[in-house]
Amino acid sequence: MSKHFEIIVGTMLGASEYVADAIAERLDANGHTHTIHTEPNLDDIKTDSPWIVCTSTHGAGELPDNIQPFAQQLTQSDLSSVNAYVIGLGDTSYDTFCFGAKEMEKHITDNGGKLVAEALYIDVLEHPIPEDAAVEWFDAQLAG
Repeated sequence: MSKHFEIIVGTMLGASEYVADAIAERLDANGHTHTIHTEPNLDDIKTDSPWIVCTSTHGAGELPDNIQPFAQQLTQSDLSSVNAYVIGLGDTSYDTFCFGAKEMEKHITDNGGKLVAEALYIDVLEHPIPEDAAVEWFDAQLAG
């Protein structure tokens, strides 16, 4: 059965966008539809469609600039109808590994949303092409 997915991107240098694009291609190939949000605003995102949050971490563990206003919106919203997948990109040589993704998870679950699967944290040192790891994980989620 075809579903519509909301793909929410938090990125500074573009890697999360590549992951989002690769996930979008898999959704297309499986007969699903999607909207990619690179300047996410809760007013434009359906809460009854599954969310796929792809975000990196920036600076000292912060969310990328483009997703910070969205994260703030989440703290004041009822997300009880939200089912989300979270994909985090990071570098394990930093002690703030995937803090951006962990922050998004917390905003979603603290406000009533549910994670459909345990979040995927991709270490770019281990997976220099993070979209490959993301697509493999997401294929398993769709099949599961």
